[in-house]
Amino acid sequence: MYDFRPDPALEPAERYRQLCDAADALTQGESDGVANMANVAALVWEFLPDLNWAGFYRMVETGTGEELVLGPFVGRPACIRIPLGRGVCGAAAASGETQLVEDVHAFPGHIACDAASRSELVVPVKRNGEVVAVIDLDSPAPARFTADDAAGIEALAELLASRI
Repeated sequence: MYDFRPDPALEPAERYRQLCDAADALTQGESDGVANMANVAALVWEFLPDLNWAGFYRMVETGTGEELVLGPFVGRPACIRIPLGRGVCGAAAASGETQLVEDVHAFPGHIACDAASRSELVVPVKRNGEVVAVIDLDSPAPARFTADDAAGIEALAELLASRI
């Protein structure tokens, strides 16, 4: 049995170091990307307070191009497909850049899967320079995410790039 519950008083850098260590331990040697995403979504949920959604959208080739398709997550039901360039997730996937949004209602084209969400952090997961997924975190608190959160989730994305 795994018990990955961090001390709530941890500084952000240490919290993210422990999150990455736990994700490494759970995903090392496992070739099933869906299983790895599921475990990591659950870890993020355990490690980070004030979230109402944590999970993945996967880049999928369709007959007309690529789009993001819902992957493993923790939270309320979510949008299943997101076009590239649309909403915070689509912007992260299209640009390959982290999106840290203090107020989702002020973000042009925001997709409201959960009306309770107020802020969002989306980090692309890149393999060989190509976006293969995004890690999406939503919070009901405005301006919940910081540069420390972005750096921590970027480190997690780098760790997972070859494991999902």
